[in-house]
Amino acid sequence: MSDNLRTSMSDNAAGAIAYITFFPALVFLFLPPYNKSSSTRFHAWQSIILFVGLGIVIFVLDYMLAPSLMAEAAFFFTLTQLIWGLWILVWVLCAVSALSGRRFRLPLIGSLAERLARQ
Repeated sequence: MSDNLRTSMSDNAAGAIAYITFFPALVFLFLPPYNKSSSTRFHAWQSIILFVGLGIVIFVLDYMLAPSLMAEAAFFFTLTQLIWGLWILVWVLCAVSALSGRRFRLPLIGSLAERLARQ
């Protein structure tokens, strides 16, 4: 076997995997050598902020707006489908950008992720 067998994945792959769920992003922030890579840290932080934002949107829709919008069930259904479709589009765009080695900065959260990645 080769002595220089690489046991870790590339920064691009780690950045893309960080978008799968909240947990790989957290792992990459603490696990060497990924926590030393600025690119991986950026994608991990952006993923975490994105998932927290989605959680807030889901909470607002499910627990605050849903009871008042039930009278307009068609509107509520359309709104939730639009939000989920947008979420999937953003999620895929971020993962593909990370895999190709680009830092796609989302509006509002991209600059915060960049600052957190530098710390």
